[in-house]
Amino acid sequence: MSDQPRIGIVGTGRMGANIALRLRDVGYPVTVLYDVRPESARETAAAVGGRAVERLAEVTAGADVVITVVTDDAAMRGIFAPSGDSLLADARGTIFVNTATVTPSVHVEVQAAAEAAGAHSLEACMASSIPQARNGTLYLMVGGRREIFDRVEPLLAQMSASLRYVGEAGRAAQVKALVNMVMNINTAGLAEGLGLGHALGLDLTMLREVFSQTGAASRVLETDGADMQQREHDVYFSAEHAAKDSGIALGLARDVQLELPLARATYEQFELMKRLGLGGLDKSGVSELTFPERHGRRSGS
Repeated sequence: MSDQPRIGIVGTGRMGANIALRLRDVGYPVTVLYDVRPESARETAAAVGGRAVERLAEVTAGADVVITVVTDDAAMRGIFAPSGDSLLADARGTIFVNTATVTPSVHVEVQAAAEAAGAHSLEACMASSIPQARNGTLYLMVGGRREIFDRVEPLLAQMSASLRYVGEAGRAAQVKALVNMVMNINTAGLAEGLGLGHALGLDLTMLREVFSQTGAASRVLETDGADMQQREHDVYFSAEHAAKDSGIALGLARDVQLELPLARATYEQFELMKRLGLGGLDKSGVSELTFPERHGRRSGS
């Protein structure tokens, strides 16, 4: 019998499934799993020895700590609904660890709702991607009550190579929104640089090497540069998510009456990808808008 807390997972897509596998590997009992696509939950449950369920309340009933990995504000509010099938049903004593990149105020709402139900909530905003989720090397930024963070720190440490407590509810989500805003700007900028280099007839492999040794170097160059050149846009972080996250950052800027022209231009690029039916590509696919003749477009057209 494990003395570790029972883990529930809500959202068994690429990130949630790999978190479940990682926690199974390091000895945590992953007991109950839910996804809006029941076949996804069943597949992950079979891999980790847990049970797939079709009601959120069953997750709370079968777990001590519930990790949620959902898509957006509406999904977060849905799983923590005040009535009907909800994670908050009979939730007293449960700790919810919410990893989605959503509007910071939503994390504040969820914490208040959880505490009203006698439960606890943390935001554990993830940087990095699928391989890091599987290997337990995520960068995690955590917000919420410090005493609740201290209770689940050993669990979070098994999910991350770098674990940082940021502050009260909403603060980690603010930091994550800024991380993704800057990453998205870097991605769009790299796409423009490589697209212009291609239009000028430069060797792009050479250009990427020069970028890497100069002020044009960036983490995005390492992760996305070759993919942009070779048109390999397997999804690690989709253009749809990039648009959402840049939109969250722009909302924060509006709240403090700050204009962010680069963030807005980047947001509009990813929104354009969605309109062109390219939103399901990796964010590296923004290069499809900047390389001449890709998808029938020219830069500036």
